[in-house]
Amino acid sequence: MEHCNPILKNQQSPQKFITIGEVMLRLTPPNYEKIRMATNFEASYGGSEANIALALANLGVDSTFFSVVPNNSLGKSAIRWLRSNDVHCTPMILSTKEETPTQRLGTYYLETGYGIRPSKVIYDRMHSALTEYDLSKVDVEGLLDGFDWLHLSGITPALNQNCADFILRCLQVAKDKGLTVSFDGNFRSTLWSWEAARDYCTRCLPYVDVLFGIEPYHLWRDENDHSKGDWKDGVPLQPSYEQQDEIFQRFVERYPNIRCIGRHVRYVHSGSENSLKAFMWYENHTFESKLFTFNILDRVGGGDAFASGLIYAMMHDYRPMDMVNFAVASSAIKHTIHGDANITDDVDTIRNLMNMNYDIKR
Repeated sequence: MEHCNPILKNQQSPQKFITIGEVMLRLTPPNYEKIRMATNFEASYGGSEANIALALANLGVDSTFFSVVPNNSLGKSAIRWLRSNDVHCTPMILSTKEETPTQRLGTYYLETGYGIRPSKVIYDRMHSALTEYDLSKVDVEGLLDGFDWLHLSGITPALNQNCADFILRCLQVAKDKGLTVSFDGNFRSTLWSWEAARDYCTRCLPYVDVLFGIEPYHLWRDENDHSKGDWKDGVPLQPSYEQQDEIFQRFVERYPNIRCIGRHVRYVHSGSENSLKAFMWYENHTFESKLFTFNILDRVGGGDAFASGLIYAMMHDYRPMDMVNFAVASSAIKHTIHGDANITDDVDTIRNLMNMNYDIKR
C-alpha cells in the first residue's frame, strides 16, 4: 500500500512547503505558577519554524520540517510530535554521539504570565544537536529539491556561526532554484545583540519574497552616511497607517524583490488580555486589518500563527484584505490554545473568527 497523508488525500496542496530550524522541548509550570514555585512541569515541544510547519500541515498544506535532533528518546519524541500533526520529517537528521557529542535537544522553560504579571522564557539550548552538527555537510540543493516555498527565521542563525552560515546558504540556493522565500526576523535578545541581528538579517533581505516584521533590519536613510539614521527611527510600536505605509514603501524601494510585507501590532492591556491588528503591503498597497481583542490562554507562538496564516492565505489566493484578516485571526485563535503551535485543523474556524462570527458551530 502506498503511504500518504490522509488529510491531503482529497485535496491538492497548492504548494509544497519546507521550513528549517530548531525544535525544542518546552517545560511549563502548571496553573500559571512561577518557576521557583514549581514542583512539576508540563512537557511539550515547539520552536518558531516547527510551529509554522505544524500549523500549515493542520490546514492541509504539504508541509516538511528539517532539523537535527539527537538520536535518543527526546529527539525521537520531538519527531513523533511533528509527525502526529502531519508534518513530513523525512529530511530530519537523528545525530550520533560522534556527530553531536553533547546529544542535547534544545530546551526552554516558559513561566506563563497572568493578569499584570508578564510571561517569561528561560532558554537552555546551548550545545544542542542542531548547533553541534556540521551543517556544511548538508546537501542544500537536495534538501530543497521539489519544494515551492521555504520559510526561515532570524532565530536559527542567532544560535551560532555554524547555523548562521547554513541559513544564508539555504537562502541563496532557494533563490537560485526559484522558491518563494519567506523570512521572519524574530529577534531574541537572549541569543544575540540588536546590532548583530540587524547586520545579519539585513544580509538576508535580497533573497526574501515575503517578509514578516520590520525589525531587526537596517534601513538607512543614506547607505553612505549612517549618521543620518534609519527610516524606522522614531516610529512607535503601534504606528498609524501613514507611518506604517511609509516604512513599507522604503523597504520595497530598497529591496524590489520583496512581494509582500506583513507585521502584526500588539496592544497589551494586561498579561491576560491583548488586542491584535496587522498591516500588510501587497500589490503596491498597504492594508490594515480589523482589531481583535481576546483573553490569553497561551501567548507563545502568536507571531508564528500570524505568519502561517498569511502564508496559507497567499497560497490559496485570498483577496488582500482577507489575507491580512485571516493572518490576524490565526494569531488570535492561537492565543486560546495551549502549546506553541496553532493546532487548528478547520479553516472555517479561522474564517468565522476573521469575520467576527463567534456563534457556536453545530
